[in-house]
Parts: sequence; C-alpha cells; structure tokens
Amino acid sequence: MTRAIAGLSAVFGIVLVGSLAVPLAQSQATGTATASRPAQTTSNAPTFSKDVAPVLYEHCTTCHRPGEVAPMSLLTYEEARPWARAIRENVTNGTMPPWHADPAHGKWKNDRRLSDAEKDVISRWVAAGAPEGDPKDLPAKPVYTAGWTIAQPDLIVKMETPFEVPATGTIPYQYFEVPTNLTEDKWVEALEVRAGDRSVVHHVLVYVRFPEMTAPTVAFRPANPPGGPAPPREDLSQLTGSSRPPSPARRGLLMTQVAPGTPPLVFAPGTGMLLRAGSVVTFQIHYTTNGKATPDASMIGFKFMKERPAIEVHTGAMLNPRFMIPAGVENHSVEAGVSFVEDVTIYGLTPHTHLRGKSWQHTMTWPDGKTETILAVPKYDFDWQTEYVFATPLRVPKGSVMKSVAIYDNSKNNKSNPDATKDVFWGDQTWEEMQYTGITYSVDKERATTTAVGQKQ
Repeated sequence: MTRAIAGLSAVFGIVLVGSLAVPLAQSQATGTATASRPAQTTSNAPTFSKDVAPVLYEHCTTCHRPGEVAPMSLLTYEEARPWARAIRENVTNGTMPPWHADPAHGKWKNDRRLSDAEKDVISRWVAAGAPEGDPKDLPAKPVYTAGWTIAQPDLIVKMETPFEVPATGTIPYQYFEVPTNLTEDKWVEALEVRAGDRSVVHHVLVYVRFPEMTAPTVAFRPANPPGGPAPPREDLSQLTGSSRPPSPARRGLLMTQVAPGTPPLVFAPGTGMLLRAGSVVTFQIHYTTNGKATPDASMIGFKFMKERPAIEVHTGAMLNPRFMIPAGVENHSVEAGVSFVEDVTIYGLTPHTHLRGKSWQHTMTWPDGKTETILAVPKYDFDWQTEYVFATPLRVPKGSVMKSVAIYDNSKNNKSNPDATKDVFWGDQTWEEMQYTGITYSVDKERATTTAVGQKQ
C-alpha cells in the first residue's frame, strides 16, 4: 500500500483488502471440521442457540456471512457446526478475531478481542460436542445492509470502465481517475470502499484531487533521524511497470479501508471531513489473479452531513522513505517521527509496512520530557490493515514528539519475503517496503461554529 509523500496534510485514509482467506479455513485441512450433529451433550453445557450465537453475532458475522470476505458463514447453526473445532482453535490462539495491538499499551474503541468468558463459552461448547440447544433461545440475527455497511450512500463514485483482470500473472498497481461531479462543498460523515470483485482485489487506496487546494494548518513536522539512503531515483513506472497516479502536488489520500474485519470509516458525532466541489477521485488498486479472468469496477460511497461539524477531521502521516533494508537481515529497524507545532487531538493510528514488516512501536514524548508507549504491534500482519482507534481521543499539546520504530525481517526465515537476496527500498509495490503511519486527527484551534453544509469554506 502506498501513501503520497506530497500533499499529506490533505489526506484521509482507507484500505480495501478483499481476496484474503480467513485463517479459520486452514483448520479444515487439518481435520478440525466436525460432524453436523453431536452424539450427546451434557445438560449444563453451552449451546449454540443460547450461548455461542450471541458471541458470533457480536464479533464474527460482520465478515463471516454471505457475500463478505470470510470464506464461510457463521450465521446459522448448520453453517457454524462443521467449523466448531476450528473456531475454538483460532479463538484460543488469538488468530480470530484478528487484533494485533499489545493490550499493555492503550485502550482501543475498535478492539476486536474476545473476553476470557467468551472464549470459555466457545471452548466448553466444543468440548460438549457443539450442541445446538433450543432454537427458541436463538437471538435475532444481526441486520446487515446489502452491499453497503453505511446504508445507501448519498454519492457513489465508481470506476467508469471495468478493468479486465487476467487469469494469471502479476499486475502492477492500477490507477483510475473518476470525477465526483460535486457542484458544492460537502461534509462527509461516513465513507466506504467496495470492490467490484473481492476475489481479485487485494486492496484499494482512494485519493482525492481538488481544483484548488487551500493550504491547511500545519499541525506537525517531520522529525526523522538524520541520514539514510534516498529511495532509488529511477522512474518507478519503468522499475515496476506501474501506471502512474496524477501529480501528487494536488492530491491527498482520501481513504484506505475495507481490510478484512475493518469497518467503513464513520466519524464521531460533531466531526467530519470536507469534500470540495469539483473533486476528482483516483482509485489505486492492487489486483491479484486467481486463475480466472474477471472484470472489476470498484467504487467508493459517501454519506453527507446536513450541517458543518464543529470539528474538521484530517488525516496525515508519519513516515520515513529514506531507508535501505539489507539483504538477509532478520531484524532491521527504521525510525520515523513528527514534532507537533499545534495542539491536536489524535483519533487513530494506522501503522503500515509490506511483507517484510515484523513489528511496530509508537511512543510519545510530552513537553515535560516524559516518554510513553502509546501503541505497540508486536506481531504485525500485512493481511490485516488496522486503524487503531483510541477509546478516548489522545490530546497532544504542541511541543510533543511522536516516534515510530518498525522492525523488518528481510531474511530467508520470513516465509512471506519476496526475495531475501535483495536490498529493499521504499516503494509502492508489495515486494518493496514502506515505513508509514497514518494519523487521523483534528487541530484544536480549528473548532468552528456549525454552519450550513453548502457554504463555501
């Protein structure tokens, strides 16, 4: 996944990853799928209808339902029963639901982990033979909006011409520019990316380009360590075969959303993001072949607010593109940092590397000199692009310095490593690397009196 180096002050993040198999399916191959009905049960054992279904409905069926990214549905007893042992295995070892932040640092609004009590219910249910129980005890199934999680969008921007994904081969990142045709500024309260065909879409980035770019408030500045090699100077279109995006001087990342299990971006009450009249959207899409030629026409949907919010949300980034990861090295660290020149409120952080990324640590040094870890991801997983949303937004006074350290494994021991014999530099493609953290934030001094949406800003 790539984030623009230029124009980052106008960014707003979303990643779409759609062709990844959920690890539950891996257990079926090892003999963990079970029969359709248990032979016998104990009277006090948990049942699917009364005890297990509420856990699955709350934590799992957003993805594990027809038409979504997971490879099997868990909405009904008949669907879940064959996977009982696999569910227990993946829940017990923490693979499911996917969550990679260290619980010792920070509390997160979108923490997907099950409680110990919920894990125990599933474990005892499987040990008892996975009984169904009385169907009358089954709670109402959760109601999901067909197609769009945010309900019907006010504006849908879709690729004008489907891209023909071949059956085999490696496809360079593709870029598709589509006008929004907005005639007035709009405030966005929610937005969502949908793949045209999830089976061939690995992820989507959406950029926005405005006819006129008003210089935003500079809230923080790079504070990277000195030195480090610059990225290669070769034209990346020649180096990787990629088509190139529009000039970065007039675009910013709008969204990077819909990794498996990651909900669409919905702003908290009183907050929103500005989408200007005449905006043009650019989709950057990473396609993966699956043995069958298929067309894709991905899209983004917007829900608009009726009034200007009191708080305008921005997305920016802390990144360091000046690095070289030596061939064969198992633990190579790259640091990035920013210093805050305004009082800000941070809502979420999205650490991002590619296939060699191993772990992350984010620290904040406050104006009084004290340093604390605000986010740690000890086992980073490229397949799950997560924005870690603070349960209580983090207030950051000017004078603070935030740093991140990413650890990379460029050795042959890394099974995901594309080539352990090559030095690695910053680049768009997954066989290259990044050191990037998306920051969703607001500037405290920008809080405004609510006004009508159509008013020019």
